[in-house]
Amino acid sequence: MPDDSDDGTDRPNGGPTPEIDDTPTVSCSRCDREWDLAYELDDLGVGNQAVEQFALDHKRHTGHFPDDVRTWLASCRRCTELSEHLARHAAERWAQTHARHTRHVVEIQHGTGDETTVVEPDDVQ
Repeated sequence: MPDDSDDGTDRPNGGPTPEIDDTPTVSCSRCDREWDLAYELDDLGVGNQAVEQFALDHKRHTGHFPDDVRTWLASCRRCTELSEHLARHAAERWAQTHARHTRHVVEIQHGTGDETTVVEPDDVQ
């Protein structure tokens, strides 16, 4: 009959299973710091959105995004309005709304590529 007691021998060689720390980290060379995202995961409970939540909070408090965060930038070709987003759909939504209300042409660019999308006022309802 097998023994169901917990004797700390979870591994085949008889030693205890080492604890794995897989908490993601984010760094910022401008701040010369690195943070683990335990707060976002444990206290805020944002799960898969932890990096995005941290990046948005970091930008709000410092004026810049941490390292390796690339954004979508929607900028009006006619006025000085622009909006920066972490998700493409958010940048597109802002661009379409701006074009619709102002009748201005808006350009969307991603921080990692040369691709540019242009939103014309006549393209949105």
